[in-house]
Amino acid sequence: MVSRFRRKPEEAPASVPSAVHGALEIHKPWARSSSHRLPNTIAGAFLAVANMGPDDDRLVAASSPLAERIELHGIKVVGADIDMRPLASGVAIPAGRITILKPRGYHLLLQGVKAPLAKGSTLPVTLTFERAGAVAVAFAVEEPGLIGEAILNEEHHRA
Repeated sequence: MVSRFRRKPEEAPASVPSAVHGALEIHKPWARSSSHRLPNTIAGAFLAVANMGPDDDRLVAASSPLAERIELHGIKVVGADIDMRPLASGVAIPAGRITILKPRGYHLLLQGVKAPLAKGSTLPVTLTFERAGAVAVAFAVEEPGLIGEAILNEEHHRA
């Protein structure tokens, strides 16, 4: 069975962009600190991308000197189960819309993290877009919040 990832239209972020690259605005980039029980060699990173231009774009890759590789991932939650998988074609960034990468949804999965990510530090990431090209973004490292089974057991996170 093939699962589909659906996104609802999101409202514009109420923040000043952390980075602007052509028609793209990057808002609230953050990564989970390494203070959780998951192996410290993996981490999640999240952001919002506002495409202020007339043309669609696509986030196709990401990299960081602090990780061996970064994959674009999507999550589908079905009951108590999570289906997480790489997004081979990247994440669509439609014209005139905001695309949000967040926990329990589209996100960046850092693998082979070379040193623990400490709360309060920054994680340098280069995002690569199909049309706009590469943009360097500093991700704020924050508390991880709920992860894995804990997030599924929180009633306020259920749809």
